[in-house]
Amino acid sequence: MIKNRVSHLSFLLLKNISKILPNTVKKYIAKLLGYSFYKLHKRYYHIAKVNLDFIYEDKLTNEQKESIIKEMFYNLAQNFGSFIENQGISKEKLLNKVTFKNDDIFIKALKGDRPIVFITAHYSNWEILPLAIAAKYHPLVGVGRALKQDWLDSILKKNREQFGIEMIDKNGAMKEMVKIVKEKKPIGLLVDQSLEGVVVDFMGKRASHTTSAAILAYKYNAIVIPCFIKRVGFEKYEATFYEPIDVDRDKSKDEFILEHTQKQAHITQKIIEKSPSEWLWIHRRWKREYPQIY
Repeated sequence: MIKNRVSHLSFLLLKNISKILPNTVKKYIAKLLGYSFYKLHKRYYHIAKVNLDFIYEDKLTNEQKESIIKEMFYNLAQNFGSFIENQGISKEKLLNKVTFKNDDIFIKALKGDRPIVFITAHYSNWEILPLAIAAKYHPLVGVGRALKQDWLDSILKKNREQFGIEMIDKNGAMKEMVKIVKEKKPIGLLVDQSLEGVVVDFMGKRASHTTSAAILAYKYNAIVIPCFIKRVGFEKYEATFYEPIDVDRDKSKDEFILEHTQKQAHITQKIIEKSPSEWLWIHRRWKREYPQIY
């Protein structure tokens, strides 16, 4: 209890300090923190290195792979600082950090009568993406897993549920997602981790991929819009909406779901390939099909 209280107070202290620090100092701290992660988090370093060796083999040098891992940890350090700063942030300050491309895709979908499902990945600052969408366009519903530490879970929930965003628990989420889709509330899903589903080609390897978005598209005619965010500077981002995933509805259910899910994996791969260091390589993404590599 005392430890949790101290941790909570430390978070509040960091939040207040971050308000007065110039970006040059925050950037230096993020670099230092990222390098510390790189050196000290041996388990996560190992997973990232295994993943990069598995996917790129000798297409990248060892120095290039190390550079990706270092930059990935720096990205996480920036995300941590952003997470602290974004607690209670105003719409104006938030939208000063994020610009959007192709928002006509989302605006058109909002005017239609189909349920909307966003898909994205643990890429760049994925936590700020739904906040920016909700702040500028429309509230949405997210799916997430509760953290073990109650005080930290409370902070995470408070951060994620700004600007009218609702969160549902990842465990047994499909029942709630169906309800949300029927209510025509936009919903956002992270689809890049190893979850039970169908096997697709991802980064040139077989990988299990969640079918949640594809099922919602098939059963409830949901329009599935890929949306990804990238860094364009320190605490500056660009979010892009992509054309909705389209699959011939005359196909059988199994064919539809497999093709739809493969298209999700394909666009996620394309985004990662543009800037590999912004993706979260510390997840054991291929553990179901290739458990031996870990």
